[in-house]
Amino acid sequence: MVDTMALLRAFIRTARMARNTSRLAAGLPADDEVLLDAPDERLGPALVAAARGEYGPAAKLLTTTREAAEWENRDRYAMRLATFARSRDAWLREWQAAAPHDPDALLVKAELAVRRGWESPARAELLREVGPLITAAAEGDPRDPVPWRIALDHARGTNVGHSEFGQLWGEAVRRSPHHYGCHVAALQYLSAAWYGSHRECFDFAETAAQDALPGSLVQALPVRAAFAYLTEGGGAKVPRERLDAAADLAVALSATYTESDPWPAEVRNLLMYVLVRLERWTDALEQLRLIGPYATSFPWDRVSDDPLGQFLELRDGIRLEVASGLPLRSPGPDPHPGSGHDGRARSGDH
Repeated sequence: MVDTMALLRAFIRTARMARNTSRLAAGLPADDEVLLDAPDERLGPALVAAARGEYGPAAKLLTTTREAAEWENRDRYAMRLATFARSRDAWLREWQAAAPHDPDALLVKAELAVRRGWESPARAELLREVGPLITAAAEGDPRDPVPWRIALDHARGTNVGHSEFGQLWGEAVRRSPHHYGCHVAALQYLSAAWYGSHRECFDFAETAAQDALPGSLVQALPVRAAFAYLTEGGGAKVPRERLDAAADLAVALSATYTESDPWPAEVRNLLMYVLVRLERWTDALEQLRLIGPYATSFPWDRVSDDPLGQFLELRDGIRLEVASGLPLRSPGPDPHPGSGHDGRARSGDH
């Protein structure tokens, strides 16, 4: 005999989703408006010029960041330029030929070499060979912490011990005590997947976040530690409360930036992933609204070969989860979730 109550519950759930999902889409960009790793207004022209084989705008952009000590922007732009050069490097080779000692060209060259080394099956051997390139980039401008972030990434791939890594870390923070990229590199080294543990990873992240400047992305380090724990598995269990606290801190950080701001987009994408894993659906939907059209490859490329498709698929899933929990006849016109813990799963549910 058919379970009448089960059919009724399924009907009500479907009705809720059909009625509420369209309302929950209000304020979200359409699928074809979502961009993956969209450059900001400064980087965009440099990438367009590089596609034409011209290095001038990229050189000017990095020179500006170096002269103004914009180390966070410099790091981000160098990584994006190196990513572009992985498939189209004619502009970089011309730049190097024209100015072989240019500290900005040396920086991109070192970043590109390390990335290519990481992609090779002979990773450790190839990475050891690019050490002199990192040294040259560091000597290009002794103030610059970005070559030391590259050195930290390089050290992780060459099996450097804690003592030597600590020396590199000291050089990095001496130049910029709160540099986000250097902190991320150190966090990865301390992760359970490499040379540390989940406990070391969280301890480092939480201490750095406490010491961070207001509005600094370093405050998102605990949620990166949570991401590592949720995706790597193994090791000692991390209490649910610690995971929620990491997410809460990142939610508060995200709220300090404006909606659809490209600068915190990667942190917001990362936070959304963690909130989904913690089944905090309304909080995840709020991050979707704040993300706007700015999807980022990380973290979605860690779980899918199609990061944009994964982002859009999860976006639909979040809306459905929130919609299924709303009343069939909502008395209010606006189901916009707050940044509280309405969607938080019970302890132990992850």
